[in-house]
Amino acid sequence: MTEELNLVEQLKSEDTKEAAFRELITQYKERLYWHIRNIVKSHDDTDDVLQNTFIKIFKNIHNFKGDSKLFSWMYRIATNESLTFIKQRAKHLQISNEEAQQLAINNLKADVYFEGDDIQYKLQLAIAKLPEKQQLVFNMKYFQDLTYKNMSDILETSEGALKASYHIASKKVEEYLTNN
Repeated sequence: MTEELNLVEQLKSEDTKEAAFRELITQYKERLYWHIRNIVKSHDDTDDVLQNTFIKIFKNIHNFKGDSKLFSWMYRIATNESLTFIKQRAKHLQISNEEAQQLAINNLKADVYFEGDDIQYKLQLAIAKLPEKQQLVFNMKYFQDLTYKNMSDILETSEGALKASYHIASKKVEEYLTNN
């Protein structure tokens, strides 16, 4: 039995669920943190979304069927939680999702946890200009170097569509950086 399947079984058992969940957090916290951070931008917001993600994983692990990797299933939850967070923030501020994303980018410079330079900041501005799906694909490929297969499992989209989306996103980012 693979390590992942073993962990899933432990997560589904009431006797071992808590210890297995601590192990799951240890194994995946950093990867999920950076995935969420690339979407919501702010460190503090990322911590909130990460916590919500792990709560959702804990409450719903019994629904995990094993049709995909555990990693893919958790990334899908993290992605959805991140997008929901942005939509809720936009609704609360009575602005569009794009404006909420732009606000997060504008606040990046003030974020003490943002370690990027001007180039990194401009890259984030360029990414924020992309449509939501292209942002996701670009972040997952560029920053996390996920395979198209993994991205396909997470986003439930064909590998071909993801390759095309990444290619278009890369061109738009390159064009933005060239012109700015």
